[in-house]
Amino acid sequence: MNDYLHDEESFTSQKIDWNVWNKILVFMKPLTKYAVFAIITMIILAVTDVVYPLISAYAIDDIINPNIVNEGTDLSKLTVFIGLYIGFMIVQAISVFLFIKFAGKIQTELAYNIRKKAFHHLQELPFSYYDRTRVGWIMARMTSDSRNLSQLFSWGLIDLTWGFSLMIILVIVMFVINWVLALVVIAVVPIMTVVSIFFRKYILKAYRQIRKINSKITGAYNEGITGAMTTKTLVLEDNNFDDFDDLTTDMRTRSIRAAMIQGLYFPTMLFLITLGVALVYIVGGNLVLELSITVGTLYLFTSYVWQFFEPVNELARIYAEFQQAQASAERIVSLIETKADIVDKPEVIEKYGTLFDYKLENFEEIKGDIKFDNVSFKYNVGEQVLTNFSLNVKAGESIALVGHTGAGKTTIVNLICRFYEPTKGKILIDGKDYKDRSMGWLHSNLGYVLQDPHLFSGNVMENIRYGNLNATDEECIQAAKAVEAHEFIMKFEKGYDTECGEGGSRLSVGQKQLISFARAILADPKILVLDEATSSVDTETEQVIQTAINKLLEGRTSFIVAHRLSTIVHSNRILVLDQGKVIEEGTHRQLIEKAGAYHKLYTNQYSEEMLELSIR
Repeated sequence: MNDYLHDEESFTSQKIDWNVWNKILVFMKPLTKYAVFAIITMIILAVTDVVYPLISAYAIDDIINPNIVNEGTDLSKLTVFIGLYIGFMIVQAISVFLFIKFAGKIQTELAYNIRKKAFHHLQELPFSYYDRTRVGWIMARMTSDSRNLSQLFSWGLIDLTWGFSLMIILVIVMFVINWVLALVVIAVVPIMTVVSIFFRKYILKAYRQIRKINSKITGAYNEGITGAMTTKTLVLEDNNFDDFDDLTTDMRTRSIRAAMIQGLYFPTMLFLITLGVALVYIVGGNLVLELSITVGTLYLFTSYVWQFFEPVNELARIYAEFQQAQASAERIVSLIETKADIVDKPEVIEKYGTLFDYKLENFEEIKGDIKFDNVSFKYNVGEQVLTNFSLNVKAGESIALVGHTGAGKTTIVNLICRFYEPTKGKILIDGKDYKDRSMGWLHSNLGYVLQDPHLFSGNVMENIRYGNLNATDEECIQAAKAVEAHEFIMKFEKGYDTECGEGGSRLSVGQKQLISFARAILADPKILVLDEATSSVDTETEQVIQTAINKLLEGRTSFIVAHRLSTIVHSNRILVLDQGKVIEEGTHRQLIEKAGAYHKLYTNQYSEEMLELSIR
């Protein structure tokens, strides 16, 4: 199984892989200055957190105590106290503002850098990658995983810096003031750290399991709603409810367990802190009675016991999240480092450029002669599809591919488009192995119309213009008129400015198909592939689309994969495929008169009357 198909939980028990994290840290290099600024502001913030109790201790020893002992009122030092307090409040406020600013910058830019790199690489990967990789897996890498890493390296970095800085400064200050009480406070910290790490690990694991079950519940909701008709016709209501009840019961049980662990954590930490305070009062109280330390110093150390809790808690949380983020880091790296099955050779790239930097001046004009020279092909998983397959197609010729499912029709057109490459043999275009020219050169001369064409979010005009981004509005309209799409487009309230919706959801299948034809005509490809272009439309719409197809085919080398055989009766050649081999070849009339496999396929679809009409 490929790395990117691992289940998420399989990563959580693995040790930290520093090699993976080093690869993620590369994305932090452009953000180094923001990280440095953020660290500096957090150190300043940690200093102010340590100084605040010192100011309060100063107030107790130099303002409150003297007034009590002397039974008088001397507030001469109160102004100094207020000034110090306000000054440190301002410093702390500025530090908080700056660390939020820098952390937000790091989070946003890091997520952007990761997603940009991943999306750029996705454009380079061939069709075979998408053919074997779940869309949900890719989307999770681009969204949740990149977000998890950006949060860890931004806010996690901030909290880590603050936690370590605060603890180090606290230890230094305590030892400077009184080493005995410092040892008393520090004695509690290791216990707090171990307990905090223990609880944090299990809390995070528990909530991760809850999120996983919640995803299943969401999926069950979706299936229950979208499959309501099937559920009722198969009388599966009770069965579906039982499955759903099992999921929700499991989530309730795990949620209660997680809440109990969370509920035990804070009282346990509170007990340890209180224990630390008690020890400070016992030891420090005696020191006060012996006049070894002041009351303000005793207050200071009790405050510092409480201050140790937050950084210990934060460090334990970050450590647990860092372990869990190992999965996100590995998945992101596996995506970015996925090797493309199909790449241009270095000398080809030097001449023709890359997918992102074409050297159009070196692109030769394509005529459209295509030759399969003893081509064999096998998918990574599956049986051999083609074995020593040969085929000669002249420029401008229309080739129809028919046969049962699994005969090799789609494989042939995918090889022509170089979505896959032959495992043996060659495919020549205009007499030259297409591996000696770039994929950009081939794809810029290629048109591919699918059974269910994909339209992008945007209006009709924009979707047609995708065929040629430099085309004018008038050229787009002429393309629409050429395939008889203009009439129905103008019936829309906003005409060519009508929004298509995601994937063309606001248009019918036939309308989407005609717009995709207009887009193809605007691109003016030399090689055209139509894959089941009329199988999802009604008979009336099929006639309109067939007229558009006839115009689209003019002067182009074309390959038509069709189940509706009425759409290919005018093809120059029809190839009947079976298990990757051509078992019959000829025009529609020739194959009907031969009364072989094609005749059987055709008569299974249409009546004898239609058969007579088709060969007149």
